[in-house]
Amino acid sequence: MELKNREWKEFVIGKLFDISGTITTHPSKLIKDGETPRITCAATNNAFEGTYKNSPTEKGSVITVDSATIGYLSYQTADFIATDHVEKIAMKDGGKMSRYVGLFLVQSIISSIDGKYGYGYKFSQSRIKKQKILLPANNKGEPDYAFMESYMKKKETELLKHYEKQVLDFDSVVPLSKKEWKEFKTNDIFNDIQRGKRLKKDDHISGVMPYVSSTGINNGVDGFVGNEENVRIFSNCLTLANSGSVGATFYQPFSFVASDHVTKLGNNKFNTHIYLFIANMMSRFSEKYSFNREINDTRIKKEKILLPTNSKGEPDYAYMENYMKALESEKVKQYLEYRKKKTRTIE
Repeated sequence: MELKNREWKEFVIGKLFDISGTITTHPSKLIKDGETPRITCAATNNAFEGTYKNSPTEKGSVITVDSATIGYLSYQTADFIATDHVEKIAMKDGGKMSRYVGLFLVQSIISSIDGKYGYGYKFSQSRIKKQKILLPANNKGEPDYAFMESYMKKKETELLKHYEKQVLDFDSVVPLSKKEWKEFKTNDIFNDIQRGKRLKKDDHISGVMPYVSSTGINNGVDGFVGNEENVRIFSNCLTLANSGSVGATFYQPFSFVASDHVTKLGNNKFNTHIYLFIANMMSRFSEKYSFNREINDTRIKKEKILLPTNSKGEPDYAYMENYMKALESEKVKQYLEYRKKKTRTIE
């Protein structure tokens, strides 16, 4: 079941699959509070934007491709509606692409294009059809879909076993209401506060590095760029939107280019879980500030954050970390229970 032990062969996407566009469901036609997924060109959340009452226009069990920006790919299980610039890769003659095969193919195509497409060179239908990919082949020289299926199932099983070992008892954590709380100045919590740098839209270079701006969705990611000069690149920190979605705070675990509409809040002693806890506590800034009252760097440093304290009256970072780990574990437990129910239903 190892990839390195397989024979690999180069295939042209257009010769293996049917490539087509999707029907655009205009925003003005959307009906809220439904169950039909809406797929967009966003490069996060599997391109999922929300669910609506609109009847699906597209069949599931296909790969969707963003043909407007960087060529983001995702596998869609359910029937869906779409925005413009969403292309489909489907099995020939109406054949069904299983979830496991679809996920394998997505990763294979991503590896094959490796940042090749972007704003100035889009992954259009014609380019999708001509694109070559490497896939494991069977003894007939055809794509080995059976191996792809088995390989991805094995990987999923390994991950589920790993998650089962990580499950903690959320009920054993001291409730938030039982902790002592105190306000702390932002400047005392973070030792690295820096504003991003302006990068005009016309100066964006096509690339794969996230560009974080003042949007309140998609973790603040507003696109992807390749700029390396005259920009500010941060990582492992919080970003706070100064304008637009003022006060929107996100944890950024990756390297990214920061626009001048966000401020970096960093502390080299913090880990992922501490950052996530504090990011949630900073969400109240959105209520205090608005588009007409932006939060500048001076105001940020003077702002106060309500945090749980230890016996010394200091921020209880150990508690914040354990609380978020336990909360994360609770979500993993819910997912594992969902997977078990789904497996029983299929069987």
